[in-house]
Amino acid sequence: MTENTPTAQLSAAGVSIWLDDLSRGRMDSGSLQELIDTRNVVGVTTNPTIFAGALSNGESYAEQVSELAAAGKDVTEAVFEITTADVARAADVFRPIYDASNGFDGRVSIEVEPRLAHDAAATIAEAKELWAKIDKPNVMIKIPATVEGLEAITAAIGAGISVNVTLIFSLQRYREVMNAYLTGLEQAKAAGIDLSTIHSVASFFVSRVDTEIDKRLVAVGTDEALALKSKAGVANAQLAYEVFEQTFASERAAGLLAAGANKQRPLWASTGVKDPSLPDTLYVTQLVADGVVNTMPEKTLEATFDHGQIDGDTVTGSYDEANKVLDAIAGLGISYDEVTALLEKEGVEKFIVSWNELLDTVTEALAAAK
Repeated sequence: MTENTPTAQLSAAGVSIWLDDLSRGRMDSGSLQELIDTRNVVGVTTNPTIFAGALSNGESYAEQVSELAAAGKDVTEAVFEITTADVARAADVFRPIYDASNGFDGRVSIEVEPRLAHDAAATIAEAKELWAKIDKPNVMIKIPATVEGLEAITAAIGAGISVNVTLIFSLQRYREVMNAYLTGLEQAKAAGIDLSTIHSVASFFVSRVDTEIDKRLVAVGTDEALALKSKAGVANAQLAYEVFEQTFASERAAGLLAAGANKQRPLWASTGVKDPSLPDTLYVTQLVADGVVNTMPEKTLEATFDHGQIDGDTVTGSYDEANKVLDAIAGLGISYDEVTALLEKEGVEKFIVSWNELLDTVTEALAAAK
């Protein structure tokens, strides 16, 4: 591993680089291992969109699809078998990193079915089913940070399941997510579960905040409004790190940490730049802080490796300026609560669309294999 590359510098600054992509073809070709070896990648996240893309483009799934068709599996069963097989295999690829980091990294995430986002009981049941099926200690089950998801997060953590909380947009919901995590740890402790075995990350989405707020700033159209473009996403995430620091410095958290619990790490998601006029590494270089995860699409990872300027911590000294940015946006009549609520709603809807595409792709593949 070259020590002076930007991705190596990012890792040295305390940021864990996770790839936001997984496919069987990537594992078959050795591409995943190459990114581990040369780009400092120490984990992988998946979502319904990623699996839909992988299945629609992959001959590597043909043999398993034929076997599932011959066994008479329906589409839901087939998707479950295919996606859990990929995640289990990826977990084995990352197992050396998991072991070397004492469970800190080497993580692979798989999401509960997004159509269950507003059904706590069904989410809990599927989280347990995925955890038992994959049966790898370095897997995380992704649960969306809806109101109903909060209950599921607590129950999963309380059962000893490691959780990646996804689709977090607002600081208030992030506080509720951390409360759900701590409550789950308290339940796990009461049940006699070893708290050190439970890990969690909280996925705070970045670029989508800019996309929605920038649209509204352009509609306002004043020089003051336009000067605030593309600043909200980073400011929001920087303030999330402040909330993280405050929460895990609390007496409640300290007691759990003393009992062996792990902090729920902030994870920066949606880090691919949507606006081509922006630096393509913006949501990497401006969000460097110790103990965070940055999950990147490959395009962002390669841009960071090629020309990312890593200048150490760009978060912990930023809180006053970040507050000023959000206050100035609010002063223009743009509602933070309205934006973040809309983004959560749209996030769930987008994953449902991708899930349905995944089901359609597998339905066609099963029919063709019969």
